[in-house]
Formats: sequence, structure tokens, C-alpha cells
Amino acid sequence: MKEPSGQQRRWQRIQKALQRNVFVVFAAVAVCAVPALATPKSRREAKRKPEYGASFSTEITASQETVEQAVEAIVNDGIIQGSKEYNKEKYIEKAQAASSSPLFEPYKGPGKVYYKVRTEALAPANFKETQDEGTVAVRYIVTSKGPLQTVLQIEALFAEDFRRVVHPSDGSVENAEYRDIQDRVDAMELERKQAEENERHRQEELAKKALAEKNAQQAAAAVARADTANTPEQRVEALRRQAERVVKASGAQLKSAPFHSATNLKTLPGGSEVVILITTPYWFGVETESGEHGWINHSQLEFLP
Repeated sequence: MKEPSGQQRRWQRIQKALQRNVFVVFAAVAVCAVPALATPKSRREAKRKPEYGASFSTEITASQETVEQAVEAIVNDGIIQGSKEYNKEKYIEKAQAASSSPLFEPYKGPGKVYYKVRTEALAPANFKETQDEGTVAVRYIVTSKGPLQTVLQIEALFAEDFRRVVHPSDGSVENAEYRDIQDRVDAMELERKQAEENERHRQEELAKKALAEKNAQQAAAAVARADTANTPEQRVEALRRQAERVVKASGAQLKSAPFHSATNLKTLPGGSEVVILITTPYWFGVETESGEHGWINHSQLEFLP
């Protein structure tokens, strides 16, 4: 085969270089086009418009009385959350509780209604097209749905003083006020549960104290009977009644230590007799009929019949 001339070899090198450059240019254009195609969609997502005037309603797991107490506290806190005045940073202050507001149609439905109003508010945020001074009003409707199910509705409006135009909220005020109410309900429920737990502990302690006093009185009576017994047999019987107990019909757990959380050594059926070895305010250290040792709570034993 005839070798290509120098001119032919040079032309082949030029063709290969052109092919490589065309590929590089095409790849660069393709890479640059990818983000350009994605940009319009991401911009549309970032420019979602707020929904003005959307109703806010939620169900709270609490009684109507509890929710009403929480709403009353929020209505009287002097603050409207979820908005701020033109020259302020956090929220609208100096709000007052009210019995009604002309910004809302009269409510004739079930439940209880509350209002919180702030006059002379300057261009409050999160209301539609507000650039004037006017009144912000929030209405709360509390309706029972069950013993522990309460529906809460919140609506916020702004009315300009000059044009008398009413502007709806974008939902920021309603959501922020609801969070405050829910936090208050949670705190009240926690306080209620703590109070119930404290009362239960108090009643348990009183019952334990009463039982200990009763056992002490019965033991003292047994000693007195032993002291006044006329015969040795009577004295032995009196002392035995003082030192022995019988398990109540419901049965008892023989514990490894004088604590409710201690390990159960054995379940003793009702009517089992035990001998008292150690006495504490709430527990007896005992020996069973089969010679086992452990602890039984006073409430599970009674005197011999």
C-alpha cells in the first residue's frame, strides 16, 4: 500500500482536530443549557402567592372549658401575634379584649365568641394591600365537639380608617394566635395532671398512715389482752394473735424488699398465715408457713379471725 504524502497526513490531522473541537463546543452548550431549563420552574415555586382570607379552624384535644380559659388568657394578653406595625419589629401591641367588632358579621352559631382589637395600627404586616392606619380585629370561636374535643376558629381582619376598606389576613395572625392558645392549653393540662398526681399521692399517704395507726391500735389491744389473760394458754393465744397475721382473700406478693418495685419472691394465696418478724410503718418482714422470709405490705394482711 502506498504511504500517504506529507500533505495528506497534515489534512488528516486537521480533520481530527476539527472533530474534537466540535464535540467540546457541543458538550459545553449542553451543560450550560441544563440550569437554564430548570430556572423558570424554581422561580415559579419561589413566587407562590399567599392565600388571603382563608378560614382557620382546628380541633384541640381538650375540654371546651379548658380551651375557653386559654383563649381568654390570650385575648387579654394585649398582643396580636403574626403581624407587626410599619415601624415595629415583633408584634402588634396595645390590643384590647372586646365584646364585639363591626369588622365581622354578627355570629349566631353555637359556642362562645371572643374578640381582640387594636385601633390606630399603622400598616400592619400580613394583611392584603395595607398602607394606611386602621383597626386590627381578631375573632375566636370556641365550640364543643365532645368531652375532650373542642373546635377553635380564628379570623383576623384589618380596616383602614380613611378608605374604610377591610383587608383579610394571609393566615399568619391566625396561625400565630393558635400556637399561643395551644401552648396555653398544654401548660394547663400539664398543671392539671400534676395536681391530680399530687392529690393521688396525698391520698395514698393518708391511707397508709391510717392503716399504720389501725395496726398499731390492734397490736396494742393484743398486748393488753395478753397482759390481762388469766391462764398461760390465754396469754400464749393473745401473743400468737399479736405476732401472726393472715393474708387477705385477694392474696399477697411476698417481696424481696419493702418496696412496691421490689422483686416478687412468691404469691401467697388468701388465708395463708405468716409470722411478723419486723414491723415498719407500711411493711411487715414476715416468715411464711413453709419457712420463707420476705416483705408484705400492711394493706394485704389482717389479724387472725
